[in-house]
Amino acid sequence: MQDKIDQLRNLPVAAQKLFIGGRWQESLSGQSLDVVSPIDGRHLTTIADAAAGDVDAAVQAARAAFEKGSWSKAAPAQRKKVLTRIAEIIEAQALELAVLGVRDNGTEISMALKAEPGSAAGTFRYYAEALDKVYGEIAPTADNILGLVHREPIGVVAAIVPWNFPLMIGAWKIAPALAAGNSVVLKPAEGASLSLLRLAEICAEAGLPEGVLNVVTGRGATTGEAIGLHGDIDVLAFTGSGGVGRRLLEYSARSNLKRVYLELGGKSPNVVFADAPDLDQAARISAYGIFRNSGQVCVAGSRLLVERSIHEAFAEKVAAIAGSVKVGDPLRLATEAGAISSEVQLKKNLDFVREAEAEGARLRSGGKRILEETGGSYMQPTVFDVQPDMKLAKEEVFGPVLAVIPFNDEVDALRIANATDYGLASAVWTANLSRAHRMVRGIRAGVVHVNTYGGADNTVPLGGVRQSGNGHDKSLHALDKYIDLKTAWIQL
Repeated sequence: MQDKIDQLRNLPVAAQKLFIGGRWQESLSGQSLDVVSPIDGRHLTTIADAAAGDVDAAVQAARAAFEKGSWSKAAPAQRKKVLTRIAEIIEAQALELAVLGVRDNGTEISMALKAEPGSAAGTFRYYAEALDKVYGEIAPTADNILGLVHREPIGVVAAIVPWNFPLMIGAWKIAPALAAGNSVVLKPAEGASLSLLRLAEICAEAGLPEGVLNVVTGRGATTGEAIGLHGDIDVLAFTGSGGVGRRLLEYSARSNLKRVYLELGGKSPNVVFADAPDLDQAARISAYGIFRNSGQVCVAGSRLLVERSIHEAFAEKVAAIAGSVKVGDPLRLATEAGAISSEVQLKKNLDFVREAEAEGARLRSGGKRILEETGGSYMQPTVFDVQPDMKLAKEEVFGPVLAVIPFNDEVDALRIANATDYGLASAVWTANLSRAHRMVRGIRAGVVHVNTYGGADNTVPLGGVRQSGNGHDKSLHALDKYIDLKTAWIQL
């Protein structure tokens, strides 16, 4: 496989256009953005820089396709056939898609294969299988009244997705929206658009009607704002930062009050009790729960809470593992952590390190930029001992930086775990079943792992509470975001 990866890594990538109404076209302004690979800092290609007029054209194409009904009114069996075919093509092109994505955002290839095309294909197949099993309802009304509850597609769905796992997260939004019969306008992150532009080709090849999926690339400040303010978008689904999420809510209020669903990341607590079944395994999984993809994972266990009696020894285990992680060229199968997505993100990470040291945090491992001679953006996995009130214990870094915090007992652990504005993911390590259940109930987060970290499939929802957002990706519950309920009240 490595030989094939090496062949794919050097293929030229043509300048990219917008995909609107089933056709590739330049932006109205003719402007484009450079794509620089974080692997080596080299220019990879360009993407079109869409503005308000381009977004409007994409929304019009999506609305026209929806009203035409070639997809929105298609029989479930037909939609199922197309979504299944999309999954099949993704699987057939998995390596090409994964390498293209890695060249764009720097994720290590071993992870990208599973998390990008592997996950995306599974998501399309899951919703293909689910869509013809969702029914309306008959309400328990009086004898002379028939109450029917219809489930209908909403119309035009916009999705704005981030750069860390664009194909996976894009599929989490596109697949259920399409399964429900909607049309979609997709905006990838400007730092990771290539795999989603390729997905547009795949969807057309699979038989998705023209205009049902449209892809507009560009900057958040222009393309993203135009999507947020557009008055003919019915639903906006977003994964990204809290600051952008707030702006999208403001844009909704200023335009047509479109529904806005937000997944905004977190500062997830990973709580290790002294009675964890296997402390060596807990240390290893906890380390990779923050350092995989160089910490650029929304559910990363970025706060490690350790019972005080084992704190020093356990923190040393994790720091030793951090020091052994193989950081480097993400297109080598042996690499365990690839590149930071961009120079801008690397600088943010290093700023957090400097501020933590200035605040008195104890650096156990890492903290420096490495492999600068490659031209790429790489950073050592980093472990700090911190106090709960320090910045590093509260704010999301979105990089390979772990904050370790001791706790005294279960009550103290819950207090520290919940001392955050976020509530996306978490974990607890203990052999005590009763304690595990208490912690699951007590931690304020959308996901609680027990004696593991990370890992789930499409059968369960992913969503957050508090400032980690609202609504859910994955599972049958994701369909709720893209369906309208209509009541028919019939006098018999």
